[in-house]
Amino acid sequence: MRTGSGSGAEPPRGAPVISLFRDDEGGFTTVGVAVALVLSLSLVFASAGAAWVTGRSSEVQRVADACAMAGENAVAAFSTVTQVLDACVLSMGLAGIVVLGAGLVVSCVPGLSVAGAQMTQAGGKILDARRTFARSAADGVERLEATLPLLIVANSASCVAANSTGETSYVGCALPFPAESRSDFSPLDKDVDDERLSQLSGEMGEVSDEVEEAQSRVDEALERGWRADCGSTPYCLRERAASLAGLSSAQNPNYPSPDGWTFGAALLRARRYYAARLSSAVVGGSDAEEITDSACRKAFYEYALEQVNAGIYQELGDGTVVVDLPSLPRNASQTRSTELYTDSRWPCTTEDGVRTLHSSTLCPGATGAASGTASVAEVDSGAVARCDECRMDVGDLGKVASASTSIANGFEHHWRIIVEASEDYERARADEAAAQRRLKDLADEGEDAFEQALEQLGVTRPTLCPPGAWGCVAVVARGSSRSVPSELTASFLSEAKLPEGAAVSASVLAPDSSTEDNNVLASFFDALAASDSAVGGALDGVMELWGGLLVGYGSAYGSVADAGGEFLDGLDGVLGGTVGAWLKGRLKQVMEGLGFEPVDLRLRKPVLVNTQDVLDQSGLDQLSSVRELVAALPDSGSATDFARSVGYWLEDEVGGERFTVAELPIPGTELTIPLTIDLSALRDAS
Repeated sequence: MRTGSGSGAEPPRGAPVISLFRDDEGGFTTVGVAVALVLSLSLVFASAGAAWVTGRSSEVQRVADACAMAGENAVAAFSTVTQVLDACVLSMGLAGIVVLGAGLVVSCVPGLSVAGAQMTQAGGKILDARRTFARSAADGVERLEATLPLLIVANSASCVAANSTGETSYVGCALPFPAESRSDFSPLDKDVDDERLSQLSGEMGEVSDEVEEAQSRVDEALERGWRADCGSTPYCLRERAASLAGLSSAQNPNYPSPDGWTFGAALLRARRYYAARLSSAVVGGSDAEEITDSACRKAFYEYALEQVNAGIYQELGDGTVVVDLPSLPRNASQTRSTELYTDSRWPCTTEDGVRTLHSSTLCPGATGAASGTASVAEVDSGAVARCDECRMDVGDLGKVASASTSIANGFEHHWRIIVEASEDYERARADEAAAQRRLKDLADEGEDAFEQALEQLGVTRPTLCPPGAWGCVAVVARGSSRSVPSELTASFLSEAKLPEGAAVSASVLAPDSSTEDNNVLASFFDALAASDSAVGGALDGVMELWGGLLVGYGSAYGSVADAGGEFLDGLDGVLGGTVGAWLKGRLKQVMEGLGFEPVDLRLRKPVLVNTQDVLDQSGLDQLSSVRELVAALPDSGSATDFARSVGYWLEDEVGGERFTVAELPIPGTELTIPLTIDLSALRDAS
């Protein structure tokens, strides 16, 4: 095919027009090339203009997305603040109750009643500080929540303004749903009744003082008895038994200290001693006096052996003892109250028609016919006559133990001390056991009061549903139409404009799994502890306890048993087997059985969602609501004006750029640590 006509032929119609663009050789003419270039450039610049318009048109949606997330950022910050305050209030209450429980434990320990009272007082001060802080926190968080809609609007409007550049301006803000608070902060101000715990601590201290006094008497009596048996020098019961009766070491053991020694050991030693003395006793002598002395000694040993064999030493399960060590007579008067005086055991004869009592048939005066036996009591009553030779009567019996009881080298001297000590020991052990029973009853009450106090702390935590809890809906409009840049249109296209436009977006809070190990409470406690050097000295070990409870706020309160148990285990002087040790174990079991619910401590972050999700929860229709919100956007004016135009009344309950949400008192001091929020930093969080 050729352009133009053949030789001598009539050119076809339209050829002159085509020839403007194609020459005879089939190539493009200059005009054709020029037209193609102009057309191509027009298409290129038209496409560039369209791309510019499209790009600028979609930016309003990105601004709306950023606006919604900026508004929800304020809600996230408020949620974190509230959770920190709740953790402080709860952990302070737990710390106070644990310290009060420790006060109960220490008050149960004899000798530590003063320390127990001091610890109980410290626990009370912690709870007083908690009450003050709870009231401050409840008031502060309510004021902050009342201001939250304003912060949301201001934060989101600031984000919109920051995205307005050059000739493209945006207006709008994010609106919180719900618009008003549905939170319940009343649990923050729930009080704990610690009066009964304090009373019990005082009562326990008084009874433990009684236990201490009784224990002191027990120890004194035990040591007194041990010294008389083994510890005194140069004479003691053990030494006398070896010297006078020849008892071997196996029959006559030594106890180097009161530990391991009992009055039963002295009783067994006395039984062996009198058995040995009786077996070696022989009645005889060169005259009537010697015969009488030997007969009285044998009678005394026989009587003493019967008495000590009937003696009792028994440890009972209730902490008392039964001690019945016989007191042996040491003079004629005491002898009259014994069987030695009343038993019919002495031989009688008829002398000159009179029935006469003798110390032995070996008596030189026993020459008459035998006349049975009689007691020395019958001599005193005149029923029988006293022998003129041996002169046997109660005085002879009484003087057998008189000398050995009165001087330190006599066996009966040390036995008398042991008997007296055993009586004091038995009474002291009975007093101690009675006081221990009363102390145990008080400890039972203490366990119940401790559990009730913890249950008071275990009320439902604050219900958090602030403005924006369901989400924030952002409404953003692009201002008046803007011309497409002239460099894109002036040479080839007529003037084009970017039309006005609007966009909506919504954002809600979602837990950030990446922050699961980022415990904001640990950081808060570190900052708090470092904020004032007086904190450590004022709270001492209690500060560490509170820190453990605070940081463990989110762990289903397993940390209550861990931190509280560790604190109780660190108490000095609480020995095993005591009422204090028992109560400590019971309180640890109470803490282990607490039914606190776990708290999710992951930080919340805004995420974009479908606007319908937020509006549905608010009970609003999406299409009509969005249209109303877009229609309400002012051409000019502040975001506050827009919020008010759609029924959001914004209040400033905090004032200024910095707001002290609560004052944290330090127990036992006049110090307080202000917990302050920088609201300007919050607004810059977008």
